[in-house]
Amino acid sequence: MTAVDEGTGLGVAGLIMDLQSVGLRLETDLETSRQGGAGPSDSGMLWIDGVPVTVPPNESSPYSLRAEDDGQGIYRDGIKVASVAGTARPRFYDLTTADGVPYHQIALLHLDSLASTVVQACNYWGNADQCGFCGIGLSLAAGRTIAKKTPEMLAEVAVAAKELDGAVDATLTTGSSVAPDRGALHVARCGQAVKEAAGLPVEVQFEPPRDLSTIDEVHDMGVDALGIHIESFDPAVLARVAPGKFRTGIETYFRTWEHAVALFGEGRVSTYVILGMGEDPELTVAMCRRAVDIGVYPFVVPLRPVAGSLMQDVPAPSREYTEPIYRKVAGFLAERGLGADTAVAGCARCQACSSLNLVQQAGSPAPCGPTGGGAPGAAPLLQIGRRPA
Repeated sequence: MTAVDEGTGLGVAGLIMDLQSVGLRLETDLETSRQGGAGPSDSGMLWIDGVPVTVPPNESSPYSLRAEDDGQGIYRDGIKVASVAGTARPRFYDLTTADGVPYHQIALLHLDSLASTVVQACNYWGNADQCGFCGIGLSLAAGRTIAKKTPEMLAEVAVAAKELDGAVDATLTTGSSVAPDRGALHVARCGQAVKEAAGLPVEVQFEPPRDLSTIDEVHDMGVDALGIHIESFDPAVLARVAPGKFRTGIETYFRTWEHAVALFGEGRVSTYVILGMGEDPELTVAMCRRAVDIGVYPFVVPLRPVAGSLMQDVPAPSREYTEPIYRKVAGFLAERGLGADTAVAGCARCQACSSLNLVQQAGSPAPCGPTGGGAPGAAPLLQIGRRPA
């Protein structure tokens, strides 16, 4: 392990935080690169010492991925710091539907989670409201996916992914719609079909609907968890990076989360919180605390924008910036009794794009006050740094 982790108790979490900041230099093939997509991460997918991780490739990284006689390893300064296992091409990718649609254009396997954007279009895309980190239109333009997936398609693919490749859950998202439900009902019907056909836990993700009764309809379809993603708690950042979400309003997200938690339970409603977009870190931590206090899991991730997105050239935040925030939010979660296991399905269950759960497992101290203080004898709680440029 790197010297920076001596005495911190973080172990592999420290290495992963480093890698998700500075990336990984590939000196051997890694077949798990993710291309395009809608989310705020564009990375290779691999297992590091048995932990699922997404890591951005970076030719100038001090860490390198090297081939070994019996696999692959991560090296720094000529010293091996971790063993690596990639993921073979999923077998279900070679199948097609009866009408000739390749399964891999319907859903992908992200490590052990089946994932699909069920409507590959968004009313924010291609105009002044486009989210800076998003690439939802890129995959469609490149022919890697189809515009709309049906519940029947996704159920068929989910059964194959579970039986052939061991998928353990499904994460279904959608572009935002101008319809009153914002696309929630279609993605929920897809989730219902997957759950009924394959028996997988399912998270569906959508924007806050105009009427909160839509959440009740989604709940009645039997899906397990919701992702309703604010992206940033800093209103100035949200206005600049995701104007459509800014107009929806941060308080609207909180009202929607409260209603959803009452139906789905604590820990089964999550939201992305992206670090490294210029946000106020103190405000971010305080708002994560507020979300945790109502039973919402704030899935804190470092910015890694999709190649081709408006923010593609923005660098990932440093570990020195992200680690104190991880530690404080991990403390809030531990205090509330929330974790990756309570998430059941989705991004917060998988955790590959974040070090939050690893920090929590390493024993982040219980917070004292709105931004944390720490318990005697626990791992050191670092000072929050200044907001990134």
